[in-house]
Amino acid sequence: MKALVRFLKGFLALILALIALLYITDYEYIIKGVRVVYMTGHTTAFIDDHVYFENETIAKSEAPWEWPKHKGYNTVEATETLKQTNEALGTVAFAIIKNDSLWYENYAEGYGPSSQTNSFSMAKSITTALLGKAIKDGYIKSLDQPIGDFFDKYKDDKTTVGDLSSMASGLDWEESYKSPFSVTARAYYDDDLAETILAQEVVDTPGAGFRYLSGNTQLLGMIIQEATGKSLSEYLEESFWQPLGMQEDALWQIDDKENRLAKSYCCIASNALDFARFGRLFKNDGKWNGQQILDSAFVAKATVARFQGEPYGYGFWISDHMDKHIFVMRGILGQYVITIPEDDLIIVRLGHQLGSRQAGDDFTSDFYKYVEEAYAMISN
Repeated sequence: MKALVRFLKGFLALILALIALLYITDYEYIIKGVRVVYMTGHTTAFIDDHVYFENETIAKSEAPWEWPKHKGYNTVEATETLKQTNEALGTVAFAIIKNDSLWYENYAEGYGPSSQTNSFSMAKSITTALLGKAIKDGYIKSLDQPIGDFFDKYKDDKTTVGDLSSMASGLDWEESYKSPFSVTARAYYDDDLAETILAQEVVDTPGAGFRYLSGNTQLLGMIIQEATGKSLSEYLEESFWQPLGMQEDALWQIDDKENRLAKSYCCIASNALDFARFGRLFKNDGKWNGQQILDSAFVAKATVARFQGEPYGYGFWISDHMDKHIFVMRGILGQYVITIPEDDLIIVRLGHQLGSRQAGDDFTSDFYKYVEEAYAMISN
């Protein structure tokens, strides 16, 4: 018994020493990560984790617009391959929108049309949409405006806002999702996001090539906020949530109660059919029900690859699967808004996991299945 007591005391002393060390070395955010992830039974970030963070509310539209039902709405069942994929990867929402009408929708695990789940990096596309709106509104001059115009730290660098949006900034960000000591983990769990971002240096030639870094979009969000004088959630609400007729409130995670800086690289909690509206907006050249929300030239540039051979435009992933031109909003756990303009088609998937990636592929296997099986369903 005495040995057990000594062991427990020693173990407790070790834990307290480790906690003290995390605070001393400025890694105390790891404690929050452990509490949010492992103490809730998870091993990584998850689709419902927004309840463990501070959030800003983005109010639903005062003039809500409902997706019209296609004449073939839910008349075709999911293919066996799609059913198996959705079950294996924990899909909670899957929708197909054809000719701007809701053709198919299905929900699982108690989730429904109004359920809020984390967008993860689909928010990068939305932040780029905010960039386009800020340019149209005259707050930002163009994609070529230097970021040094907004933050003195970068006044001697040539990085532009367009470089941030297209993942070509040259920042020394480490895009690591497994290490608790990475800047990516710090950005997600720490309470001073601006301090983390403004510690980044430009170490590579900006505008020279593609390198996916979440820090790019976070800095871009900070620039949009600086340029407009409005919080990102406020600007998102007035620029898109209201005019696009969003049917539900959304939440945007912020770093803490004091700073209230939105995580612009991730973390908008909304639902499948409201997320899908961004696919419709960009598919229709920035126009929404007769109103030009975004400049069509900006939309055209955002939805094609900036660098030849790379799968990224400005805020959107790009694919030529099935010889189609496809632009994609994408999140780390297989969140997708897949838009195929030539066939007037939008596919939305939200869920817990994504598939495996084969060597040489720009997307994981689930993405290709969602596209292929949606076409198989429509052909039936």
